[in-house]
Amino acid sequence: MAALNTMFANGARRAAYGAAQAARVLWYTGHYAAGRRLMGPLTAPGDAPYAEEFGPLDRDRLKESFRALFRNDWKNIESGRYRLPPEMRALPSPGKLLKQSRDYLRDAEKVARRKAARGHSEVLTDAAREKYPRYYLQNFHYQTDGWLTAASAERYDMQVETLFTGAASAMRRAALPYIGDVLAGRDAAATRLLDLGSGAGGFLREVKHNWPALQVTALDLSPAYLGKARARLGRWKDIAYAQANAEDTGFADASFDIVTATYLFHELPSAARKTVAAEGARLLKPGGVFILVDTIQYGDEPGFDILLENFPRGFHEPYYDSYCRTDLADLFGQAGFEKRDETIAFLSKASVFERVA
Repeated sequence: MAALNTMFANGARRAAYGAAQAARVLWYTGHYAAGRRLMGPLTAPGDAPYAEEFGPLDRDRLKESFRALFRNDWKNIESGRYRLPPEMRALPSPGKLLKQSRDYLRDAEKVARRKAARGHSEVLTDAAREKYPRYYLQNFHYQTDGWLTAASAERYDMQVETLFTGAASAMRRAALPYIGDVLAGRDAAATRLLDLGSGAGGFLREVKHNWPALQVTALDLSPAYLGKARARLGRWKDIAYAQANAEDTGFADASFDIVTATYLFHELPSAARKTVAAEGARLLKPGGVFILVDTIQYGDEPGFDILLENFPRGFHEPYYDSYCRTDLADLFGQAGFEKRDETIAFLSKASVFERVA
C-alpha cells in the first residue's frame, strides 16, 4: 500500500509539474510571438540577406530537444538531484502577470525602434565610462538602459524567459546536479560558492532553495541588478553581495570551493573571457570547480547552428559569435583547469572545469 501511495503521489506531482510548465511555456511563447512581430524580419526590406555559413534549422530536432529539457528536469526532481523549483510552488498573481506583460510589450516597442536604428550605445556616457569597462556600456539585446537601471533589472527575467519561450530556468538548472556532486559528503555550511555576474539573482535562488546552508556570494557589476537580487533573495540573510568586475573580484586567493557563471561569458570579449577564467582559477581552492552555464556552441547541435549564427544579427550581441567558436577546454586549460563534464540542455550547455594547477 505504501508503494502504491508513493506511485500515486509521484504521478500527481508529475502532472502538476507538467501542467505548470505547459502554462509557463504558453505564456512566454505568446509574448515571444508578439515581440517577434514588433521586431520584424532579420533583414530590413531592401537589404540583402545575410550570407549563411550553416545549413537549415532542424526544426524537428529543436522541438524534441525542447521537450527533452523538461523531461530531464523532471527526472532530476523526481530522483532527488534537486527540489521542485520555486516557480512551480506558487503561481504569480494575475495582477503581477498583467504588470509584467504590459511592461514587456511596451518595452518591446522601444527595443524594436532601437533595433531599426541600430541604437546600441545609449548607455555609453562619459560618467559611465569612469565606472564601467567599455564593453559593458552597450544596450545588449537592444534592451532599454542596458544593465544599469532598476527598471531593466525588474524586467530581465520576463525578457529572458520570453526569449527562450519558458525554458530559461530549466536550462539554468542543468548546473544544479554538478553543485550537488561537489557537496556530496561535505558540510554545505563549510562550503563557499561565488556566482559571477549574478544579475537579478534567479540562479542563486535555485541554489539556496536546494542548499540553504551553503555559503553564497553574489557578484555583479551593476548596483541595480544587485539590488534586485537582494530583494529577491531576502529570505536568506546569510548571502554576501559584492559589486565588482568578474575580471578583478578583489577576493583573496583560494577563497572558494565553487565558482559559477551563468550566461556571462558570451557577453564578454575574448580577452575578458581569458581574464575571468584566470580569476576563477585564482579564487578556487585546489580541486575546486568552475561551473559555466551558457549558450551551446557551433557543433554542439549541428542542426541548430543557423540559430546561433543569426542570433547576434537579430539582437545586439557583439561577442556572441566569437564565444560560439571558442574552445572552452583550451580557454580554461590555459588558466589551470581540466574539463570534467558537460550537459546539453536545449539551447544551453553546462560545463564543469576542475582547478588542477
